Amino acid sequence: MALSYKARRRWALVILLVGLPLYIVVAVTVMNLLGRPSILVELLVYVALGVLWALPFKFVFKGIGRDNPDRPTRSR
Repeated sequence: MALSYKARRRWALVILLVGLPLYIVVAVTVMNLLGRPSILVELLVYVALGVLWALPFKFVFKGIGRDNPDRPTRSR
């Protein structure tokens, strides 16, 4: 099921404003529960988690910064 441009923009906003902060809280909480590793290991884990959160939502964010392709073009 393909989402419209407008729906993808709305979902992207929800993901960035609600989902990402929740993901950050969960990631930091899990890292604190596991104990504090060395700074290099901690940096690598946070970088990996920073990339991994976006992979499932790639289809939502793709093309959001461009003009609306669903909008009819006006001819002059």
